[in-house]
Order: sequence, then structure tokens, then C-alpha cells
Amino acid sequence: METFESFDGTQLAIHRQGKGRPVVLLHGLFSSAHMNWIKWGHGARLADAGFEAIMLDFRVHGQSASPQEPAAYPGGVLVRDALALVEHLGLAPGEYDLVGFSLGARTALHGCAGGVLEPRRLIACGMGVEGLANWERRAAHFIRVIDEFDTIKPGSPLYTARTFLKSQGTDHVGARLLLGAMDAFDVAALANITMPSAVICGDEDGDNGSGRELADMLPDAVFVETPGNHLNSVTKPELGGAIVAFLSAS
Repeated sequence: METFESFDGTQLAIHRQGKGRPVVLLHGLFSSAHMNWIKWGHGARLADAGFEAIMLDFRVHGQSASPQEPAAYPGGVLVRDALALVEHLGLAPGEYDLVGFSLGARTALHGCAGGVLEPRRLIACGMGVEGLANWERRAAHFIRVIDEFDTIKPGSPLYTARTFLKSQGTDHVGARLLLGAMDAFDVAALANITMPSAVICGDEDGDNGSGRELADMLPDAVFVETPGNHLNSVTKPELGGAIVAFLSAS
């Protein structure tokens, strides 16, 4: 693990596996590089295939810092963190591939649609159109979990999310500030994403809407289905296999 300073001086953690063409990987909400990419072997699969997996911990996640000041959460903060990583690594447009899961996928799509991130190939995992267009609903769900954390009991529709946040040791102050910093996404901007892309979703994953619909809205994209739902598709080897296959295609 190493750290670097993001655009505002916040210390962010990077995890690396392998040597070869760089692949930047962005994890899901309240997860981490370890939970999404390292623990289940996806980084190792990329390394074995001749890539360098470069896995960021977003602010408030994993081994990165969790600032407590509202000023540390401007609009589009995660896109700016991802760009800071690309600039820190000295990667020019087209010199890297970009992979995101769930929130990481939303961040990657947001950055590419705005011309901020310019990978050679893009992969969005666990994401559909609803997760882009209706982020406020999902953010409100997690804000409620944080605000009601100590009173949520088994059987509540909030209990699964509460359990996950507790297992990750998520900082509540930073998490709430981060949830309020997510910019709205105009799905019409998907037309700006012209690099070859893949949308990879579990066959039981509807948490963020239809991945197939998202792939259809991208100018140059394929849809790939792997086993699992939103929580467990990332634990299965088929996800890493699909990522490697798409990035290895000529």
C-alpha cells in the first residue's frame, strides 16, 4: 500500500498488483480496494494476464483519510480523486484502462462523460441507468442508515446496510458529507463516452437498474452477465474473468 495527495491534500491509498498495462480500479460505496478487488482475486487475475492493477481507496473508504470538514467534499469529489490518481501516476489519455464497481462505476462513467477521465477501455460493473439517473434515492437510503444507525434492529429494511457499514468501520461523519457531494448525472451525457466499453452485471443484480439498458445507451458497449446479485457478484471469479477478457480483446 502507498499513499498520495489528492487535489486538496487528502491522503488517499493505492494498492497495486502485477506489472504491465495499467488498469485503474474504483470500488463500490462503503467498500474498499481490498473488499472489491483484492480479497476475491480480481487484482491477481489482472496481474496474471499481464496488467498492473492499480486499486484506489476513495476518501472515507479503506485505508484513505476521512476528512471531517465539509470543504473536503465539493461536488464531483470522487471524480476529482480519480483524476488526481491518474495525474499522480502520469498516465496520459488512452494509456490506461478504467474499471469501476457500483459507486466506482458511476464515478468512472461520470468522469468519462465529462471528458475528465480518458481511458483506453472502460468497464462499468454493477451499474444500470437508474443508478445514474436516480442517485438521490440511493444516497437518501444510506443517509437514513447513518442517521438512525443506533436504532436499526434486525428485520428493518435498513439492517443489511447498517451491518455492512459496521463491518467496514465506516466513519459516519465523513460518509454523510460524501453522500451529499454526489453530482446529478444527465444520462444524455452517456453519448459522450466513445471509447470501447463493457457493462458487467450479475444475473440477479437489479439494485441500480438494468445494466443491459445502460450498455444500449453507450455508443460502443457490450453487456456481459455474470453470476450473482449486487452484494455477491463481486465475490465470484466470473467477474474477474469477464474484466480480463474484455481488456485483453484486440
